Amino acid sequence: MRIFLAADPHGSQQTWEKMCRAPKVFKADVAMMCGDLTGKAIMPIIQEKDDRWYAQPHGSKKTFKKQKDLEHFIKFTKDEGYYPKILTPEELAKLRETPGAITKLFQDLMVERIQLWMDMANEKIPEDVMVVVNPGNDDDYSIDAVIKNDPRVIYPLQKVVDVRGYPMISCEWVNSTPWNTHRECPDDELMEKLEAEFARLETNDYSRVLCNFHDPPFNSGLDTAPALDEEFKIKKSGAMEVLGPVGSKSVRAVIEKYQPLLGMHGHIHESVGYREIGRTLCVNPGSEYREGILKGFLITIEDDKVQAGRVEL
Repeated sequence: MRIFLAADPHGSQQTWEKMCRAPKVFKADVAMMCGDLTGKAIMPIIQEKDDRWYAQPHGSKKTFKKQKDLEHFIKFTKDEGYYPKILTPEELAKLRETPGAITKLFQDLMVERIQLWMDMANEKIPEDVMVVVNPGNDDDYSIDAVIKNDPRVIYPLQKVVDVRGYPMISCEWVNSTPWNTHRECPDDELMEKLEAEFARLETNDYSRVLCNFHDPPFNSGLDTAPALDEEFKIKKSGAMEVLGPVGSKSVRAVIEKYQPLLGMHGHIHESVGYREIGRTLCVNPGSEYREGILKGFLITIEDDKVQAGRVEL
């Protein structure tokens, strides 16, 4: 069995398009995109009366006088993971004045893109490939039903999924972050969630179990990120950024306790790699979604032995 594993596309349209090609390119039996599916913000594009448009990406104003220039910007914005929305000045003012309207629009745009992604997966990924997609800590709960209701794509949360004969359990939650995301909690609460997932398994032999846990294990080399000060600014020693482990001690503890065959993680974009924790191989494919790069691991399981190699599109 060959698994193509990727994570953290954060709304990038180009990254998802590559995800739909990856199973054929890498001859995978299973395609998994696990965690942080949605983008971080709406990109308002204001339509002026004389058929001109403007936007303010990253604080700098851009004006578009031609339709083709506008379309190019919209594509670029989607590929970066944002949600472009054309509005008149009056529509923008009403959005700002109406309580909850911006949040509702954001949710609608996220749902719309996830539905597009599910449709693309059904159309473009070969029918014999098993497709698994789940949200992560950054994702609003509004998108879950879209994946659950898809007739083909598997939503793996809160159940055991049979992955070509190997049982897989999943958890999208992470330990507490500075960002107050949708699905995070203190590490002791995360431990309860993880133990509940292992309790779903109808076996005491965990040597063939696959763990799809968004949070990487603490101090594994798969969870190294810049350290932050009290103002959430990156700490520095001279000109160098201070780095440290930010993963979950609970994830590490259950991996050490149960020793599953494989740990599949994400969340920390810059910590691409693989590590063995006891007999468990843990991997983090990382993410470069803003650049439109699909980073992944191609994982081969044969005779209950696992190998993994980095790939990208």
